[in-house]
Order: sequence, then C-alpha cells, then structure tokens
Amino acid sequence: MSSPPGSSPPTAGAHGPAPAQQASGYRGRVLELIRSQGLQVGDRVLAKNDRISIEGILMPRSELEDDLHVVVKLKDGYNLGLSIEGLSVSKIPDDERLPQAPPSVQEGGGKPGLPKVSIISTGGTIASRVDYRTGAVSPALSARDLYDSVPELGEVAEIRTEILYSLLSENLSPSHWKSIAQSVLKHIREGADGVVITHGTDTMGYTAAALSFALRNLPVPVVLVGSQRSSDRPSSDAYLNLKGAVAVAASAPFAEVCVLMHEGSSDGPLAVHRGTRVRKLHTSRRDAFRSVSAAPLARVSDGKVEALGTFRPRSPGAAPEVRASFDEDVVLIKSFPGIPPDIFDPIIHRDFRGIVLEGTGLGHVPESIFPQLRRAVAAGMTVVMASQCVYGRVNMNVYSTGRELLNIGVIPAGDMMPETALVKLMWVLGQTDSKERIRELFLTNVAGELSERSEYYGEGAHGGVQ
Repeated sequence: MSSPPGSSPPTAGAHGPAPAQQASGYRGRVLELIRSQGLQVGDRVLAKNDRISIEGILMPRSELEDDLHVVVKLKDGYNLGLSIEGLSVSKIPDDERLPQAPPSVQEGGGKPGLPKVSIISTGGTIASRVDYRTGAVSPALSARDLYDSVPELGEVAEIRTEILYSLLSENLSPSHWKSIAQSVLKHIREGADGVVITHGTDTMGYTAAALSFALRNLPVPVVLVGSQRSSDRPSSDAYLNLKGAVAVAASAPFAEVCVLMHEGSSDGPLAVHRGTRVRKLHTSRRDAFRSVSAAPLARVSDGKVEALGTFRPRSPGAAPEVRASFDEDVVLIKSFPGIPPDIFDPIIHRDFRGIVLEGTGLGHVPESIFPQLRRAVAAGMTVVMASQCVYGRVNMNVYSTGRELLNIGVIPAGDMMPETALVKLMWVLGQTDSKERIRELFLTNVAGELSERSEYYGEGAHGGVQ
C-alpha cells in the first residue's frame, strides 16, 4: 500500500532497512525472493529454472539496476544475471560447499620449493571493488584479498604481499615511483624470484617507464599488471591478468620491467610489453595496451611464458640498485595549430628545468613559438622533441623547421613515446646538473626506450611486423 502524502515511506524495521538490503543493492521483487530464502550476498547458491541449473556465489548489484534479476558469480569468475521469472534460488549448505581457498599468504600460502614471488599492491581497478549503492569503483582490495581470490597462485609460487598504496593511478606521482622502486629492491634483496606490482591502468605506462629507468641491474622480472574491469564486474580481466603476471614473475627468462595485459578482447593469451615501450590505446577494452615501435617481450598462454624477442636475461647473482631521483619540474606540451606563444611565459618565469614538446609529424612546431623556445634554452632549460604520431620516430633533419629547432638546441627524442620522454627527462635531470651529461644521457638507450631503427607493429600484430 502506498504511503499517504507527506508521510514517511514504510521501513524494513524499527532501525531502518535490513542489512541485506543495505549491502546488496537488491530491491523490489528480487529482494523479496532473496529474503524469502534467507539468503545473504556471499552465500553459495543453487539457481534453477526449467532450462538451467547452476551453482555460484550470490553477488551484489547496483541499486540503479532493475528488480527482476539476480547476479551469480560462476566458478570461472564470470558473473551471470538471471531473470527471477520461474527461478528458484536456494542456499547450498556449508557441508556441501566447494573446498575453501588455501591458507592466506601470511599463514604460509603456496607450496614450499616453488619460486618466491612478491605482490606489491598500489591500487587501481585490479585492486578495487564496486560500490553497489552508487555503482562507483573505489580502491578497496588488499594484496591479501587478491591472493585469496585467486588460490591457484599458490600452485605457481610462494606468495608474499605488501600493501604499499591503495590509490587510483591518476593520483600517483614521481614521489610514489621512488617508493615503489625502493619496495621492489627490498623484496628482491629478501629473496624474491620475481615481483608483481598491481597498478591502475590509466598511468601504468608512466610508472613502468619510471621503474625501467630507476631499477638498475635487475636480476629478476618486475611485472606491472592491472585490469580494465574490476573483479566484481562481469567478464573481469583481473583474475587472468594476475595469474599471468605471477607466472611471468616466477618463470620468465628475462630480468626487465614489463607490463602484462590481455592480448585480445576475449579470454586467451596475455601480452608482456617492455616498460618503456607500452601505451594504453583504448579506454576500456581488455587489450588496451600495445607495444609501440617494438615487439612485445613475451606472450603467456595456458600458464606458459613464451619469450618473443631480445631481452636482458635473468641474472640471479646481479646486485640491483635504485636510482630513483626524478625532477618534477618538467612539463609536457602538445603542439597544435594556433598554440599561443605566451603559454610558455609562466613556465620560463617559474624556472622549470625541462620541456617535452609533443610535436607533429617528424618533430615540428609552429615558428611562432620559436622565440619562446630560444628563451627557454637560454634560461638553462632542457627542451626535447617527441612526436604526436603513435608509430615512427622524430627526424628533425628533413625539413627546415626541424633543422631550425636543432639549431635552437632542441634535443630529438628518437622513437620514444612522449610520455616515456617525459619520464626519462625527469629521471635524467634527477641524475645530473651538467648540460653536456643531460644531453648525453637523454640520447643514450638506458632501458630499451630507444632504437636505431623503428619497426611498425600494426594493430593486433603482437610480435609480427606489418
């Protein structure tokens, strides 16, 4: 019965909505069904109608959804929405449940004698849950949660975890890069055979490049991994990505910083990209990450790691070190038609130390900003040129515009991506104040970010030149 005008709607009890309603996101007819069976989110249930019979975990859902479906997580990790028309849902008794996950890592997870892999959690979608009241994604999962949600990790490695941050990646800065590098070094010195870093995807390429420069003489792989869809969402990639990352950390033959994500849009092989060559090229697809102007380092299929190109091999006896000083007084400026010259005035006045120009084509910017670039160089700033093009390299000797920029003192970034050039310039300026050394170090291939000849690896061509 509806409430009279001006009165409060009826409540589920003297103290407000029942806990199940508050936490589950269910309402209306589907909530009545759940309550009638005494079910709670997290229960293992049997759902049946005249066509199907499935077992799974009762999942919450967004309050913004309809009241005609229930969500069940299947054994393979996928969420399935079921219409409640003709559906019976019952709880599976505790003694009939599937075996529980193995002990958590702090209690001795993983089989003795397996490779030792450390998982460092920084946050992001792979370490997040959905707020089913609002539908928003927020960082919530700890590294222990990640392990407990993927018990198969204990079959691959002895797992150790550290919760370093619980941040969405857009909130990470160069100061965080330094802390992450120091944490990696600590775990390696304590015996880790590989390190996995869970990270949000939006800025994972920046962090991967930063760690590639900061971690010198690595003896083992360092694998950054994220997911495009949180573990509570249908078709989440978190489960497979984390398993693949641990497999790479445990058994890959190389000792480099890399990024692991899906190779295609469906469940299948995973691609491993060099940390200085990877870019996020799609906002939401599972296979958003691509190696740019380089082949991927490896592919992971059915838990097996297949190396694809040249790499720095594992070297268990190597003595790693951290050079994680980054100068944050560097800006990235994208050139565009009509760019106002005075955009550089506050940058020069503020005494920034570096500018990365994201120029057009082979490395061009309008002549109207040449006077500002001369002022910047005269003021002691380092100015480098990358290209807006995804593939190819800067060549400033072809046209008069480029040659004039070289005369001004602009340093070409070769086939470095603009974001890699930004991170590298921050790192170079953190290592030295010498103008000659800055130029020399920036033009040196430190971590696979530069090549003498750029190849085009087309869309979807993981490991094959097109």
